[in-house]
Amino acid sequence: MDNHFKYSQLIKNEAKRLGFESCGIAKATFLEQEAKNFEKWIKDGFQGEMSYLENHFDKRLDPRLLVDGAKSVISLSFNYYPEKQQVSETYKIAKYAYGEDYHEVLKNKLKELLYFIETNIGEVSGRAFVDSAPVMERAWAQKSGLGWIGKNTLLLQKKKGSFHFLAELIIDLDLAYDTPFINNYCGTCTRCIDVCPTNAISTEGYLKANQCISYFTIELKNEIPKEFQFKLNDWIFGCDICQDICPWNSFSTFHQEKTFFSDNNLLKFSKKEWIEITEDVFMQIFKKSPLKRTKYSGIIRNINFVKL
Repeated sequence: MDNHFKYSQLIKNEAKRLGFESCGIAKATFLEQEAKNFEKWIKDGFQGEMSYLENHFDKRLDPRLLVDGAKSVISLSFNYYPEKQQVSETYKIAKYAYGEDYHEVLKNKLKELLYFIETNIGEVSGRAFVDSAPVMERAWAQKSGLGWIGKNTLLLQKKKGSFHFLAELIIDLDLAYDTPFINNYCGTCTRCIDVCPTNAISTEGYLKANQCISYFTIELKNEIPKEFQFKLNDWIFGCDICQDICPWNSFSTFHQEKTFFSDNNLLKFSKKEWIEITEDVFMQIFKKSPLKRTKYSGIIRNINFVKL
């Protein structure tokens, strides 16, 4: 058996054991088409105040600048679709934030996978990435055969939808590479575009991030523009509108990751409880949560903005 194929299968089997729902592998190379699109997107100012996206332009487009001698990009997806959700009449947080911070959870799993590779295949040089470094994760997931980038600009997988985290291992090991996912199964559907209350999703296939509810409620440090006063639909951390409406998410299955299970008290939080939450209570409930990213002051700002 070809060692490249053998090693790739070993890695995929271990990724499955660790709980990842999908694993694909692409050759580490320069993302030529993405470079043109990303440069124009930045030039048009759709990054808003996320100036960090303008940094490390070359590294973002070439994984060989992130890992010396990089040969392979291993892309993985991890399901986070929850069985239990928030009560209907409350201020809303994105489903990915129900449990512990996914950055820490998945980074630990990636470290286990890298250790497995080193133990069972041999010494490799590599780095793990979970949505916190200049890596174009959706592009690599598509090139690794995991799925296609939908009209809502998220990675969609047949029979799985889009409620998943993406993560990558970039290593200096040649492997058997998967066929890029070239089909787009969104068809003529435009539900995600039509339903977005802030018109953040372009018909040309990109996200106007500086108009996205997730941007306003998490990334934006200044005041939310008054023109969006009645368009946030009670979202105070992130937004799932374009995912909830997507027909492919009717195939979503409940995750089984215990660290992503939510405290039932959080899911039952009323608007009154959100409004009255103190900083001490916030820090206690969300000490391991992604919500700590926007801090107590950010959550209060968001609540005050949407409750008017």
